[in-house]
Amino acid sequence: MQTPIDLNSADLFLNRELSLLEFNWRVLQQALDLNVPLLERLNYLCISSTNLDEFFEVRVAGLIQQIEIGDPYLEADQISAQEALRLIAQRAHELVEEQYSVLNEVLLPELENQGIQVMPRAMWTQEHSEWLKHYFQEEILPILSPIGLDSAHPFPRLLNKSLNFIVSLVGKDAFGRDRGYAILQAPRALPRVIQLPSEMCEPGQYRFVFLSSIIHAFAEDLFFGMKVKGCYQFRVTRNSDLAIDTEETSDLLATIADELTHRNYGDEVRLEIAHNCPEDMVNFLREQCGMHQDNVYLVNGPVNLSRLQALHSLVERSDLKFKPFTQGRPGGMTGDVDLFASIKKHDYLLHHPYESFGPIVDLIKQAAADSSVLAIKQTLYRTGASSPIVDALVAAAHAGKEVTVVVELRARFDEEANVALAAKLQEAGAHVVYGIVGYKTHAKMLLILRRESNKLRRYVHLGTGNYHRSTSRIYTDYGLLTCDKHIGEDVNNLFIQLTSLGKVPKMNKLLHAPFTLHTGLLERVEREIEHAKNGHPAHIIMKVNAVVEPEMVQAFYRASMAGVKVDLIVRGICTLKPGVEGVSENIQVRSIIGRFLEHTRVYYFHNNGEQEVWCGSADLMKRNLLRRVETAFPIESKKLRQRIFDDLQLYLADNSQAWILAADGRYKRVDHTEADETISAQTQLLEAMAATI
Repeated sequence: MQTPIDLNSADLFLNRELSLLEFNWRVLQQALDLNVPLLERLNYLCISSTNLDEFFEVRVAGLIQQIEIGDPYLEADQISAQEALRLIAQRAHELVEEQYSVLNEVLLPELENQGIQVMPRAMWTQEHSEWLKHYFQEEILPILSPIGLDSAHPFPRLLNKSLNFIVSLVGKDAFGRDRGYAILQAPRALPRVIQLPSEMCEPGQYRFVFLSSIIHAFAEDLFFGMKVKGCYQFRVTRNSDLAIDTEETSDLLATIADELTHRNYGDEVRLEIAHNCPEDMVNFLREQCGMHQDNVYLVNGPVNLSRLQALHSLVERSDLKFKPFTQGRPGGMTGDVDLFASIKKHDYLLHHPYESFGPIVDLIKQAAADSSVLAIKQTLYRTGASSPIVDALVAAAHAGKEVTVVVELRARFDEEANVALAAKLQEAGAHVVYGIVGYKTHAKMLLILRRESNKLRRYVHLGTGNYHRSTSRIYTDYGLLTCDKHIGEDVNNLFIQLTSLGKVPKMNKLLHAPFTLHTGLLERVEREIEHAKNGHPAHIIMKVNAVVEPEMVQAFYRASMAGVKVDLIVRGICTLKPGVEGVSENIQVRSIIGRFLEHTRVYYFHNNGEQEVWCGSADLMKRNLLRRVETAFPIESKKLRQRIFDDLQLYLADNSQAWILAADGRYKRVDHTEADETISAQTQLLEAMAATI
């Protein structure tokens, strides 16, 4: 008799932190892709650096905190926090080494071949040195404040991710004392990459110098009468997750605003130092920062790679960048038409970035100016510091509309912007609330109530992404525009819950977390299992950013074991192990990494031929399904359903930008060299959109 398979076994789950590092590795591989324009490849390197910064600021910092409070922090893989940190350090060191190898051995030489050079000090001519010395004395030296270390000048508490230098000095100071070390922090206002004047370059060429190189070269000017024996850059990464007890605070806005002032001074979690820094100085820095050796990274280049993104805007070489594109608009969605009349005719599905986010902004603007519009309600999670959406809502409030906005103040790293926009909306007379204590409001909803023929009609936008015009050009997302009566009632009831804190009546059509979304998805997976057991075709396709929640993973395993074909298109974290004999042989997990950040959340069920397609704001994670306010909305138009299904099929056929997950947690890029056709989902969607303009 065959032993039943234990789906709770830790062996069936990958570690989520290591899975996130693998995503960052896939981003880094884009920097090596010769099909990607050179300056965009440099951008991918910078993005991988920024991603790794956030990983340490949040994920590593969280693990360290769990150890400090004695929480075992066991996920489904049953790896302890201590063991997770050890494995993270091992993989992260490999990743960092590869980042700098890509920079020094691949990208910088290729940039130089294109006439774009980042010049080390050894290559400076006399003319370069004189210009840079003048630049240092006029633009840099006046705002630097070196700190000589002694009992009256202890080691400073350095800003999170700031560029710093440790300087070794020889000689006596002005008071006759021997000096040892000094610390120099470069203000954030200073550019990290300085462009040399065009007259110092051949026509069409560019020359740049790192700020760190300039400070190294002229550091002695800061320490009169002493000799600089050595000057080495370093950077400290700190815990940047806001520590807010939502149950203990009476004013969430004031608490977050206060907590933001401390973000740059959280506990140290990583120390990066120039690779040529002497061992005694490395140990000194490590001891001063209280850093374990595993979290010390010796790097051969600038300690903050992300600052190299400045080259993208400074270098005017369109041939080394992605080709610009014009976003499309569906017929009936142009700014000069009555958008309410268009939506009344039929539902619209917008697919960003291929289609413009403009219709959403235009819809709110039309609502603000329309005397028949009585009220506008909207959730805002990430919108950007200068948002036309917020401006339109302010205009609506000034026009006397009833404007209610649910602002999620705790959107990580957007807290400061959200505090400011909340104040702006309140000043305009809008009703601003901050969601539910303990539950982030991550749902993307817009509701406009309009009086038509003595009746109220509700116009709704539901999306998979944020109301952020800039990211709508680089994130892939779906947005549904509808005036469906039942969906309008559901959205209205959700807003009432978010403002009144009362219970939500039974939904007509929507699934919503933390109440019905998790169970609704599980029930539909079980339905596919029953179809398979009854001999019917069964297929599940889910496109999300992460698959982590254990019950969903186990449901996919059960589906696979029953013969259901399961295709998961997962951009980032995936703790499910595909290809395990007897468990997940019918599951394939693929990741698409391309020009645009894949952000759409789609849940597809074959349902014995009665296909169901849902879009939503939630990934398959505990926090999304059980600890946030999220929505999933059905795509009921047969035409729109087919359109999304065709998009999914395109992603599943992608053999150009796709990676396949193996059971060991590593990814292998799909090889298209022997395929009849090279397929890139993003490229084909761009081309299809261009053909309609």
